[in-house]
Amino acid sequence: MANRREFIKISLYGAGFLAAGTGTYKVIKALSKREKEEITKLAIDLKRTPTYCEVCFWKCAGWVYKTPEGKIWKITGNDEDQHCNGRFCPRGTGGIGMYYDEDRLKTPLIRTEERGKQVFREATWDEALDHIASKIKEISSKYGPESLALFTHGSGSAYFTSLFKAIGTDSIAEPSYAQCRGPRDEAFFATFGEEAYSPEITDIRDTKCLVLIGSHIGENMHNGQVQEMSDAIDKGTTIITVDPRFSTAAGKSKYWLPIKPATDMALLLAWIHEIIYNEYFDKKYVEKYCTGFDQLKAHVKDFTPEWAYGITTIKPDLIRKTAKEMADASPAVLVHPGRHVTWYGDDTQRVRAIAILNALLGSWGRRGGFYRPARFTPASPEIPAYKVPSKSWTDLFPGKFPVATSPISNALIDASIPENNPGFPIKGWFINGTNLIQTIPDQGKTLKAIQNLDLLVAVDTMPMEITGWADVILPECTYLERYDAMRASPHRKPALALRMPAAETAYNTKPDYWIARELAVKLGLGSYFPFEKQEELLDWQLKKIGSSLEEMQRVGVKNFDREYDDLYIADDEDVTIFTDSGKIELYSAYFKQNGFDPLPKYIPHEEPSEGYYRLIYGRAPMHTFSRTSNNPNLTDLMDENTVWINPKVAKEWGITNNQLIWLKNQDEVISQFPIKARVTERIRWDSVYMVHGFGHAQKQMKRCFGKGASDTQLITKVLEDPIMGGTGMRGNFVTFILEKTETEVAS
Repeated sequence: MANRREFIKISLYGAGFLAAGTGTYKVIKALSKREKEEITKLAIDLKRTPTYCEVCFWKCAGWVYKTPEGKIWKITGNDEDQHCNGRFCPRGTGGIGMYYDEDRLKTPLIRTEERGKQVFREATWDEALDHIASKIKEISSKYGPESLALFTHGSGSAYFTSLFKAIGTDSIAEPSYAQCRGPRDEAFFATFGEEAYSPEITDIRDTKCLVLIGSHIGENMHNGQVQEMSDAIDKGTTIITVDPRFSTAAGKSKYWLPIKPATDMALLLAWIHEIIYNEYFDKKYVEKYCTGFDQLKAHVKDFTPEWAYGITTIKPDLIRKTAKEMADASPAVLVHPGRHVTWYGDDTQRVRAIAILNALLGSWGRRGGFYRPARFTPASPEIPAYKVPSKSWTDLFPGKFPVATSPISNALIDASIPENNPGFPIKGWFINGTNLIQTIPDQGKTLKAIQNLDLLVAVDTMPMEITGWADVILPECTYLERYDAMRASPHRKPALALRMPAAETAYNTKPDYWIARELAVKLGLGSYFPFEKQEELLDWQLKKIGSSLEEMQRVGVKNFDREYDDLYIADDEDVTIFTDSGKIELYSAYFKQNGFDPLPKYIPHEEPSEGYYRLIYGRAPMHTFSRTSNNPNLTDLMDENTVWINPKVAKEWGITNNQLIWLKNQDEVISQFPIKARVTERIRWDSVYMVHGFGHAQKQMKRCFGKGASDTQLITKVLEDPIMGGTGMRGNFVTFILEKTETEVAS
């Protein structure tokens, strides 16, 4: 993309000529004659290729349009895609910037000095992969293959996971499990026998009451949910938003509950009390599908709105009104499970309360609540059985996190530090698609672990902070330059979406499939990748279902009919619930047998000391975590974050709007870069708020270096969830430094 003007121009035309979607005529009509002629000329001979977006996990399917010269012009949504309904969000349309970012990693690099000094030399792919293969063999021989850990995120996960299973290790972590969604997955699994899936199986389009408790829809830009929420608002849906700040969602809500941070559990228990003791619950549904109601009723007897008011600062009358709103909408009511749910260390239990509330209202499996997902599973080629590890990641710290169904990234990091006395040491890290320095809280611990490794490999498109600590850097090409596995996410209908190259591979970069396969070959494990090229595998899979790669290149998305008409549970239908009891478990015997409370309890959390404020962080609609901070298109939309401060607090400190300040946390850690103050009534006086993903210290990313402050740097206290290991990150407090002294600069 040449410049911001061109990007904005394309955004304005986004629903226009080429998309041929709703409202096209109005868009074209508004253009001048010269502009119409220009677009018509560009439309002639434009080539399009299918893709699905890699800017966030929603993975919307779309079309990439190119000029006759082969330059990528714009990306639009695929009308057949359930994830986006033909419309892309700002991040999706701005994804072109990933391809044209001149700061990209361009060729393999091998470190020439000790870690901490970013001194590398260029290498060929053969040399880099030979070096990695040699170190993997060395670590496997000395410590066992289990001492190799994979941290993975994004579309490349499947390939590298297959490789590491073939090597013989199950130390394979997706940081999103411990840092984002894990408590939600385990809470819903314990209650319903199923996860909330990704994308979430929330039936927002048909709900009559949507409850958002710490879920920033509209700022996290989960495309399909934002569209459905917009439609729901037009239909008069009641929205209840619980948040210590006046978020975008709060501005669209009938009720905003500006709750005191860390007290969400008390509000949830009070809502459950009201719904049970006023007999608002779905009696028929609870009797047929649920177990543990009597224990739950006794448990919440004293959790009245008056009790919750003293904890949450939400008035009893408002608690009662919102509980009644949910009941009146039942079963077409949805208490959203959230996405980033790792807050205070009791997160699995808090989301359990959300699951219980949905169950009482009869919303699980019902129209306007949670639909029942369908998924198409492509065929898999025959490969040798994976090696069974002699030691599992669960042996690192026996007895910890008994409910975790996935390896914990922070456990693998802890096991890389010898003084933690792990069951066996983790000596090699392979990282793809995740910037651990900005992702994992307590950066000091991560850096300490890195210094004890024998090998650190980073696979990325950009020179993120983590690549600066790597021994070998492997530059992957962007999603616009490669084939990938077909997207087969669960949704209302089973579907497949294709991603194929829209442009020539830039620089000396490679796709993840190629990297994983070539490394496998060098390790003598090539049989786990029987197809030399990704597109050969795709064509084989598609021909198994009577399709072909050629067909998918034309249509991009293929939707299938559900095998059964079972999107929702019918009245009196006998359904299979995959818990031990075969019922929705309001009282969790599963948790009890693992040594945890079978019913959620409110536990008070630490308060900020005088002059300190709870650090709350969130998302912006034009950015995804820290991965888009340098994108030339999206940086134009937002190039730094600000810190929201209540006017009363700002007045006490003498802070004015847009004033540059530094933040210092409870452990004396000071933000490396200053951040602008945003003085606003939209945040409670006891908290401050900032968007995550800024304050980059990697100079190679020229647009985002030093812009804003990093919330991750200030998160040094981790509130560990004992049930599944989630890293609660909202127990950190900050104060303000208006001018830095020499001592503070040194720290």
